[in-house]
Amino acid sequence: MAIATSRFPIRFDPWYRALSTSLLLSPSSSYVDVLGDQVAVRMAWAFRARFPRSAVVSAAAQQRTPLARGVHSFAGRWLINGSGEGIVAIDLAPRQRAFVIGFPVKLRQLLVSVEDPEGLIEALAAT
Repeated sequence: MAIATSRFPIRFDPWYRALSTSLLLSPSSSYVDVLGDQVAVRMAWAFRARFPRSAVVSAAAQQRTPLARGVHSFAGRWLINGSGEGIVAIDLAPRQRAFVIGFPVKLRQLLVSVEDPEGLIEALAAT
């Protein structure tokens, strides 16, 4: 039996796509994968995380539009985005491990901009 995989590309604003590409933060290497019971998040070389889908407590569209783009943290909350639109807030329990430029960090909430926020929310909720 094949494992269902859904890939949700990280959304990039046109101006940030050009800037991030020059920094080798390739949009084609930036995505959220829902792989059966696992979730993998990657923003090229800058950020990666893998955690069980069962660690997702909630996933909802974020109404606030962040000004920042890239990979940013505030006390276990990580913003991984190429756009201020399409942000999904994913709450995790227990805290999960992620890696930022290769260094381990704690992850309790992930805010990620994706091309299909409703699809990602549905995929994370599916049992």
